[in-house]
Amino acid sequence: MFKKFFSFFFEVLKIVLISLAIIVPVRYFLIQPFYVKGASMEPSFHDYEYLIIDEISYRFNEPKRGEVVVFRYPRHPQEYFIKRIIALPGERVEVKNGLVYIYNDDNSRGFLLDEKYLPNGTQTYGLKNEEVELKEDEYYVLGDNRTASKDSRSFGPVNESFIVGKVWIRGWPIDKFEVFKYDINY
Repeated sequence: MFKKFFSFFFEVLKIVLISLAIIVPVRYFLIQPFYVKGASMEPSFHDYEYLIIDEISYRFNEPKRGEVVVFRYPRHPQEYFIKRIIALPGERVEVKNGLVYIYNDDNSRGFLLDEKYLPNGTQTYGLKNEEVELKEDEYYVLGDNRTASKDSRSFGPVNESFIVGKVWIRGWPIDKFEVFKYDINY
């Protein structure tokens, strides 16, 4: 009897250890679950949606304009925010008359950001018309719900070191399941 119990216990222990050896690295280095709280990314993401965040891509590639990222809030790093990347390191972003303009080496005169992911007529306003020059490790992020988003307009650019990863999968609700492919070209 004792031998059967020990054999059963040893098999369960092996399964648990093998599972942990697989799950822990995946959870801490590759992907991470994220639960949406708030309306700042509506209509793209809604309150109570469950997302899977790709943490590994940014170890090999830089974040791109238009990607939706999860990052640690710069003023309180224990909190996580979800926003869309609007401007990249070294660029200048200007919010003017409800529109977003980007200035960079390729576009010294600037270009109007074409935000196809937003509903028609969406206006972007800050407390005032603003212009921000990004350092080589900073990103300018905005929520898709521009009237109800705490984003770079209020807390400034986000340092690259605060970015956790990009949204990869919406898993819940099941009827809105989606694997995100970012093919936005600017």
